[in-house]
Amino acid sequence: MDLWDLAQQHRGTLVFSTLLSAQDVRDQLATEEGLEAAIAWCRETAVTHVFIEEFRDGYTAPRAVLERARDRFRAAGIEASGCVTTTGMAKRSTGWELIPCFTNQAVQEQLQQVFEYAAGLFDEIMIDDFLFTDCECDECRTAQGERTWEEYRADLLVRLSRERILGPARAVNPQVKVIIKYPQWYDAFHERGYEVVRETELYDRIWVGTETRDPDSAQWGRKVQYEAYFIMRWLGEIGAEKCGGGWFDPYGTSPTTYVEQARQTVLAGAREALLFCYGSLIQGNGPENVTALRREIPGLFELARLVRGKRPVGLPLCKPPNSPPDGEPYVFDFIGMLGLPLVPTARLERDAQAAVFTMHALADPQAPESIAQTVAAGKPVLVTSRLAAALRGQVDLDAPNVLRLNTDPDNLHDLLRMDQATLDPMRSKLLQPYGIRFWAPTQVALYVFDGLLCIENFRDQPAEVRLQSTQAAGARAALVLGAEEAGVSVAGDTCSGTIPARTLVVLSAK
Repeated sequence: MDLWDLAQQHRGTLVFSTLLSAQDVRDQLATEEGLEAAIAWCRETAVTHVFIEEFRDGYTAPRAVLERARDRFRAAGIEASGCVTTTGMAKRSTGWELIPCFTNQAVQEQLQQVFEYAAGLFDEIMIDDFLFTDCECDECRTAQGERTWEEYRADLLVRLSRERILGPARAVNPQVKVIIKYPQWYDAFHERGYEVVRETELYDRIWVGTETRDPDSAQWGRKVQYEAYFIMRWLGEIGAEKCGGGWFDPYGTSPTTYVEQARQTVLAGAREALLFCYGSLIQGNGPENVTALRREIPGLFELARLVRGKRPVGLPLCKPPNSPPDGEPYVFDFIGMLGLPLVPTARLERDAQAAVFTMHALADPQAPESIAQTVAAGKPVLVTSRLAAALRGQVDLDAPNVLRLNTDPDNLHDLLRMDQATLDPMRSKLLQPYGIRFWAPTQVALYVFDGLLCIENFRDQPAEVRLQSTQAAGARAALVLGAEEAGVSVAGDTCSGTIPARTLVVLSAK
């Protein structure tokens, strides 16, 4: 079965989509030859949904070209939606020049015009993740008043969402649904105006940036692969049914790290995986990445089927909305790379069997009391070293059930070099309430669901692992991505063996 037929068969489980930027519309879709090539590429890549962009970087794609492209994709059996990227507008920010000064009246009027234009063409519009501001011009300072920058920017973007985007778009097209796509830099949302609670309530749907790229790339922030899973699950809890899919790109990736973005997106429960963007994927490193993805697409459909509706099981890890990292930026991603099955959440779990706490928890005023109660109940608790210092005198940190994780804010990547002799007993203590023991080096992640155990080796070398769990009894290797064979076997309640480099193994208990 070719990928197009496979995509039709699995459309209710997982959809692959792509975006054609306004510049792609101009350069790739304005001719019959270009349209035919784009449609063929979609069919060869299992893409059944395209987002055709109306505006980006100050450029507005012509209506006639947009309409023709929309209709041609739909005639080919490919769903077509719109997109807007709010960059290159009337007045630039004093910070990142690509970003507008959203305080400015001319920018606000242009913003409204762009969304009115898009709503006249499509019943669904995605907003790429540039709907934020870092401007500190005189206009912004005057409008800020007594509020902090975080408060002013959040209030501004919420108001503009209501008055300049959603209201005008719905006035033009009462059927229109508008999606806000949040970036992957979740620890800085509150600094630039992304207010995930109020904005998620306002918008019809939300999308998640799962672009982790190559963890060794300084240019792209050295993001570790688990970040895609964490942010997808975290925003998935906040958005619930509004959360549609994850969005990743080819920049700063190899075929291996490109495909790992897809795996993490699907493991985290995304119903759609958006490949940004067509123009980038047909040049540079794009074709090589797409070739690797196409090989894995059948397995990704199966992965989506296996995890669909499954409840993640494990350690609650709380990041309250708008919480500052306070010296522990993106520490969640690194904790996940230690083989601890995490359940990302936006709220403190008072009845958890065990828990992990970072500095982010202190954004909840009840955090010290809640953590103290969890410790007093004798439940296994892992706290970061910075949080332990902040809680001194409020929580019994010398209790035998409290473990500490040293977090150097200048080099969280040191956690990826933790000695296994230190890591194994820490995991055993934390996972004891779940009936799980896991022996593995760092950069081997564990994901636990009802009836499903997933282990992914992100290392460049094979990894010796052993997993003991009642769920492992009678389990079988239901899926292997990245290698020919799983490299592990099950005896009794224990799975053990050698997982090949850069490989995901899914064990099913049913």
